[in-house]
Amino acid sequence: MERLLWYVAYGSNLHAARLDRYLRGGRPPGGLRTYPGCRDCRPPRRTVAGSIPGGVYFAGESRAWTGGMAFYDPELPGQAAVRGYLVTVEQFADIAAQEMYRPPGTDLDLIRVAAEAGRATLGPGRYETLLRVGVRDGLPMLTFTAPHAASEVEWAPPAPVYLGMLARGLREAHGWDVGRTTGYLAARPGVAGHWSRSGVRRLVAEASAA
Repeated sequence: MERLLWYVAYGSNLHAARLDRYLRGGRPPGGLRTYPGCRDCRPPRRTVAGSIPGGVYFAGESRAWTGGMAFYDPELPGQAAVRGYLVTVEQFADIAAQEMYRPPGTDLDLIRVAAEAGRATLGPGRYETLLRVGVRDGLPMLTFTAPHAASEVEWAPPAPVYLGMLARGLREAHGWDVGRTTGYLAARPGVAGHWSRSGVRRLVAEASAA
C-alpha cells in the first residue's frame, strides 16, 4: 500500500501547472530556476480547495522569482487560502527537498515527526520547517514554511510574475473573481504597503485573462 498525505500549498503551488514543475521537472514560465522533478512524477491523486487558520506573508528574496517569497504563519489572524494535493510521502519528500534547495531522492524522517507531533524543523532555511495543518480523510495535511514568525522578519514585496502566479492559482483552485482575489492578495503583509490596490487589481485582471 502506498503511503499518502495531503501537501497543502498556499503560495505559487496553488497553480497546478506550477506544482507540475516540481513533479515532472522543468522551469515554470517567468521563473529563473529549473527543477529536477520527483522520483515519482505522477500527478496528485486528488486536489481540494480549502482554508486553514493563519495567514500568508511575503519576506526574503526569491532566487527563483526575485522579490519576496510567500510564507505561512499559523499565528497570523484570519484564514489562509490553500489547495490540498493528495500525493505519496515520497513525492512530498521530493517536493520539499526542491523547495529547500536540496537534491530530491531522499525520504525525510521528519515527515513522520511532523505528521505526529505537528511540527518538525530540518534546518534554518526558508522552507525547512514542516507543519501539520490538519487531517483530511484520516490523512495528515502538511505544508512547509520558514522557522520564524511573520513578526520576526522584514516583509518584502513579491515580484509581479510571482504574485500573478498566486492570482492564477486562487482562480483555478477556488474559482475566485478579480475582486475577491485582489482583496485577498492586497491585504497580505509584504503586498500591503508596497503595492497599491489598483496595481494588484490590474495584475490580477491580467493574470485572469491569461
